[in-house]
Amino acid sequence: MSNASGVNLHVILWPIQEWPAMGETWRRAEELGFAGAWVYDHLAWRGHAPWDDAYASLAAAAALTQRIRLGTLVTSPNFRTPIPTASMARTIDRISGGRLTLGIGAGGSAHTSDGDVLGRDWTPRERADRFAEWVEQLDALMTTAPVSFDGDHWRGREVNIAPGLVQRRPPYWIAGNGPRGMRLAARLGQGWIANPRGEDHYADTVARIGALTRACEAQGRDPAGLTKLLMTGFGTEPWLTSVEAFEELAGRYAAIGITDIAVHWPRPGTAWEADPATFEAIATHVNGASGG
Repeated sequence: MSNASGVNLHVILWPIQEWPAMGETWRRAEELGFAGAWVYDHLAWRGHAPWDDAYASLAAAAALTQRIRLGTLVTSPNFRTPIPTASMARTIDRISGGRLTLGIGAGGSAHTSDGDVLGRDWTPRERADRFAEWVEQLDALMTTAPVSFDGDHWRGREVNIAPGLVQRRPPYWIAGNGPRGMRLAARLGQGWIANPRGEDHYADTVARIGALTRACEAQGRDPAGLTKLLMTGFGTEPWLTSVEAFEELAGRYAAIGITDIAVHWPRPGTAWEADPATFEAIATHVNGASGG
């Protein structure tokens, strides 16, 4: 059976293992042929500590792998300011030989998304304003040198980060469910990340892709040129129960424009528990890799 859906398959890893075991997981993800391997960028997540830093983890993974793309899912302004973020991204881009993708988003207000480190609850409008400035400054830092900016939240003077990038600028895959986030994705993104909400993830994704299409058209951009990554594992859809179940779901989402799908590395005793053999069978089926 071939990968009839034609989607690219990615994996989300948990930066919680001790090293060097974590390094072996990164290597195994590459062996399984995943298009990309991602880590959530948090200080801690859902009560788990220690939770290793995303950028330090990606730097280590970049040195241990050769082919697989690496990325954050997602980095936000909650505790990352533009200048150090751009510098870290440049370094990982160089170590990896140009394999970094930056998943970025506005972040949330809950402890699980590190929003409470800001010291107060930001309104949705404040969060969107902050994110828009952050993305625009990050873009300037990674494409222009020297660059100066004087924003409402961050300032910089004659900063030199862009020189030395392997990629002209790592691709931005922007997580945006609201209209402003989608406009940013349409204007500055190379990809869009769908993180469905509610009971019916398919219907939610259909509606959001419609909104994204309108945002692209308003920018004069062909929405087909934007990668569309679907995050799975937060609903009831049986993505990792069998190859057949995965293929059926992937085909359904591909038909509405999803190009890429992210699954979680199996994590026993949690909502992301899955049979390792089935997980690897799905990976080898979709990616065309050897089971090893």
